[in-house]
Amino acid sequence: MNLKTIIFSVAALAATTGFDASACTSLIAAPGATADGSAMITYAADSHTLYGELYSTPAADHAPGAMREVRDWDTGRKLGSIPQPAHTYATVGNMNEHGLAISESTWGGREELVDTTGVIDYGSLIYIALERSKTAREAIKTMTDLVAEYGYASEGESFSIADGKEAWIMEMIGKGGKSKGAVWVARRIPDGMISGHANHARIHTFPLNDPETLYSPDVIDFARSQGYFSGKDKDFDFSKAYAITDFGALRGCDARVWSFFKKHSSEDIDRWLPWINEAKGEPMPLWVKPAKPLTVRDMQWAMRDHFEDTPFDMTKDAGAGPFKVPYRWRPMTFTVDSVEYTNERAIATQQTGFSFVAQLRDDMPKAMKGVLWFGVDDTNTCVYVPMYCSLQRVPRCYALGNGDMLTLSWDAAFWVHNYVANQAYNRYSQMIPDIRRVQNDLEDNIAAGVADIEARAMHLAPADQESLLTEFSCNWAERSTKRFKELGDYLFVKYLDGNIKKETTPGRFARTEEGHCVSPVFGGYSDDYYRAVAKDAGEHLKVVNPK
Repeated sequence: MNLKTIIFSVAALAATTGFDASACTSLIAAPGATADGSAMITYAADSHTLYGELYSTPAADHAPGAMREVRDWDTGRKLGSIPQPAHTYATVGNMNEHGLAISESTWGGREELVDTTGVIDYGSLIYIALERSKTAREAIKTMTDLVAEYGYASEGESFSIADGKEAWIMEMIGKGGKSKGAVWVARRIPDGMISGHANHARIHTFPLNDPETLYSPDVIDFARSQGYFSGKDKDFDFSKAYAITDFGALRGCDARVWSFFKKHSSEDIDRWLPWINEAKGEPMPLWVKPAKPLTVRDMQWAMRDHFEDTPFDMTKDAGAGPFKVPYRWRPMTFTVDSVEYTNERAIATQQTGFSFVAQLRDDMPKAMKGVLWFGVDDTNTCVYVPMYCSLQRVPRCYALGNGDMLTLSWDAAFWVHNYVANQAYNRYSQMIPDIRRVQNDLEDNIAAGVADIEARAMHLAPADQESLLTEFSCNWAERSTKRFKELGDYLFVKYLDGNIKKETTPGRFARTEEGHCVSPVFGGYSDDYYRAVAKDAGEHLKVVNPK
């Protein structure tokens, strides 16, 4: 299946389900900030109607005059067609065969800047760039050339763009049809630094003469012409000019990046809490230095964050319920007695379609330059499985068409992981230890397997490397999916009817000598919950013994 077919298929699904990928998170670790010297970017594709699959397309040659249809990633609406180059590269998810990866988060920005005449939307821009670029800098040029020629059809967007040598963040917004193209800024994340974006524009002021900072020639002049900025060029703030800085953008968006910084930097990250809470003081910086180099596992766990041990910890208030649940069902805000309140929006969220940690390594053979550690559903309970940039086929459990949001498939990883996660949402504090036991066991074994398979692959010819790595990736994808189905069955049995069955060892339930179920433990609720019930119900529930 070629990429045009895949884009059409996904877009067709989008058109019927109302897919909205405007609530995503991407974290960045530049070379020098990672333990293995790689560049890493992450992505959580968050939408209440997005089905988790692994998109892929082979490399292809195109005849002169061949055209590529462009359809809006969110709605499926045809935007136009553009000429194909002579050759396009193979892609695996949001990564290509050369170890280039791109992720995104949408921030909307000024509504009047959406260009309804544009031909290239943000989703198509990502995949077209992956088809046509080998490096991050090439991708930036490809993306900006495309929107300059064909127009940009989406809202404000942040992109993480990385290869094995460099990691960049680029932010872009259209011109509302007032003139062709888009205004944009791209900054290289310095080696040794970490960064991120989560649905709010993160580039504020930037150097005007710096080879590590690129921008459209009119990015400042256009803002002046529209009345968004009137100061000196050196004081121009991209985010404040083109994005909307309100409570939702900071507490609901920048706070996710703040939490990543807090967990991994030795700096005083709390000094930016006034910015997060009230837009006071200096904006949070685009990057910080981590206290120690980050590993792939660090980045995976960063994607599982619920603001633990921060002022926004989602397990510390009444909304967590009796089982300390770090989730809040939508809508994001609610009103009580004419006062509006918010639910926290953490990195880990229930409505994720798929996520990844892209590990990009310049010093590896081509078949292993890029590893897309891929997971489906909630990042908190997924299993990240390595998909190599040389992948020859997609595992059945991630394959396009194996189930959808309205069709359950028990050999689709998305449905199996939802089976586990949705049980845990009801009794989180009781079930999460069982989930962590299986999740950690799988990811530990996968990590050990990666070290072994890569050592073996180093001695093989390129074609044999590709075959070996493909079998490895597909095997672990299917094994982890099967193991999580077993975990879901186990949770259903163990926690049936609000009870907790006794076990002789984890996963083996205790039985009487006659083979019957041993009397279960009555799980009950937390002390905090009982206190809240007693306070609310008062005398009504009090046990009064006769005198």
